[in-house]
Amino acid sequence: MNRRYFLQSGAMFGAVTLLSRSVIVSAIAQSKGKSQAKGAPFNKVVKSNEEWKRILTPEQYFITRQAGTEAPYTSPLLNIHENGTFACVCCDLPLFSSNTKFESNTGWPSFWAPIAKRNVRERIDNSLAETRTEVLCARCDAHLGHVFEDGPKPTGLRYCMNGLALKFVKA
Repeated sequence: MNRRYFLQSGAMFGAVTLLSRSVIVSAIAQSKGKSQAKGAPFNKVVKSNEEWKRILTPEQYFITRQAGTEAPYTSPLLNIHENGTFACVCCDLPLFSSNTKFESNTGWPSFWAPIAKRNVRERIDNSLAETRTEVLCARCDAHLGHVFEDGPKPTGLRYCMNGLALKFVKA
């Protein structure tokens, strides 16, 4: 099993307890109380790999939890042109509006901005020969895709997302 555990020293008798990451994140969130509501727009969703595998299809798990990529032009969301919201397939956090979707002709659903910048998280990705900026769901850390600086106005950004990492909710 490839699960991280943290050691917690017990106050009584010097006991040591193993805690999973989800227990620690939950305890930290509870201890923050009201300050968490002010600073964060939502609670983090933390699940074990086994839990994610039960919830997601194998393809969704590969993309969102293992930073995979779907084949171009295969996304069921590529040709969605209705009004609505594109949410995270793992935790339902609204990520992109159909108002910011555009045809990038790259083979993946593309958006020029997220619904709210706080709903996505970015990090440097050096997994290929070029450095890219990976985009993750801020609530559950699902890999969504990458953002590039070759998009349309007004932002000039192209959030190139894996359609299997998203689900469409009609307005």
